[in-house]
Amino acid sequence: MKSAVETLNPTRVKLTVEVSFEELKPSLDAAYKKISRQINVPGFRRGKVPPQVVDQRVGRGAVLDEAVNEALPQLYFQALEENQIQALSPPDIEVPEYEGIHAEVQDAEVTDDDVDTQLQALRERFGTLKTVERSAAVGDFVSIDLSASKDGEPVGEAQASGISYKVGSEMLLDGLDEALPGLGAGESKRFVSRLVGGDLAGEEVDVEVTVQSVKEQELPDLDEEFAQTASEFDTVDELMADLRSRLERESRLDQAAAARDAVLTGLLEMADIPVPDSAVAEEIKARKDSIREQLQHAGISFENYLESEEQSEEEFEVDRGKRVRDSLAAQFLLDELAKQKQLSVAEGELTEHLVRRAQRSGMQPDAYAQRIVEGGRIPELVSEVVRAKALRLVVDAAEVTDTSGHVIELKRFKSDGSLMTDDELAASTAAEAAPHDADAAAGDEPEEPAADE
Repeated sequence: MKSAVETLNPTRVKLTVEVSFEELKPSLDAAYKKISRQINVPGFRRGKVPPQVVDQRVGRGAVLDEAVNEALPQLYFQALEENQIQALSPPDIEVPEYEGIHAEVQDAEVTDDDVDTQLQALRERFGTLKTVERSAAVGDFVSIDLSASKDGEPVGEAQASGISYKVGSEMLLDGLDEALPGLGAGESKRFVSRLVGGDLAGEEVDVEVTVQSVKEQELPDLDEEFAQTASEFDTVDELMADLRSRLERESRLDQAAAARDAVLTGLLEMADIPVPDSAVAEEIKARKDSIREQLQHAGISFENYLESEEQSEEEFEVDRGKRVRDSLAAQFLLDELAKQKQLSVAEGELTEHLVRRAQRSGMQPDAYAQRIVEGGRIPELVSEVVRAKALRLVVDAAEVTDTSGHVIELKRFKSDGSLMTDDELAASTAAEAAPHDADAAAGDEPEEPAADE
């Protein structure tokens, strides 16, 4: 991260922060995962929508905005520290009584259809493709050429050949999945669609699709041989039981994430945390400029982006303004709560958080740790862990129910979505209640108090 300071007057400075893509990648990955839980895409479960499909559905700009929103507060405080800037008159925060905040989340229901969908996807991974001499149908794989034109003139950036595509996947142009069924090898069809990129992004064009070949997918039989090939299990029943268990764990993780968001929103609504309007306005402008730059690289105008988001420019600024304000307010509030509760970070907690960050960034933990240490970012990770612990205090004290009215005991949720037993819960609660005793037991000697304390 690079930062620069411009002095505007004796008590005011302008702080410019430049973040590399590599540094933003963990937040970008988190943004894709969060957005994929919020959209419905045929053929994909919530939370499992690939990044490229998320880009097509909501726009790359929206993902970048979410990522920056998640990373902004920590980057801000890191820049203050690096430039030895002391923020004057920090907000006077009064932490509200947070016990009893109510949040409702979706049921963690796993149906037989959900399991069958996962099983079908697994069979498709081990399926084989066979060329057939017939017209394409939904579910077939086709090799196609695409050519778009506007007013009879070919659109240069919208010409492609040899594209492998699954009919019915809704992964490319609107109208393509309606045009392909019934076409055989060598046959073509024209349809009207809107381009999603380039100079003509958002405009209607004439598209011609030509099928080069049609392939049918042959799936393996659902038997013990398949179960042993596709997994570590001996029987199909064992494989299906494992798939159901995984889906249940994923549903609980979705519940936990939704509960955290809802509880934090409820807490912010109860608190009165002043965030400078000037800081919010400058951040909105910075985000808008960043989105414009990214859209320009993708060949999409800001106006077309707003149209795809079904927002006016004024609505965009209002929405982003609320996100910026809430993000900064949440940081201030959780920091104050952590201070009041005297929360600290044990070495094991920091290591666990570092490993999770490394996994999100696609790096080995040792290499990621080295980069963090060399960049002097250990305090950043410590702050993240402390704020997460502060938020957990609030979430654990909240009343969380699902849409069916069942109480959700988030304290029992493990990091993989499985549930703690009563003994495990008791041990976890005891460990959290006496972190200093645990440190002493590990061999850490308490510091001697200073003479003037």
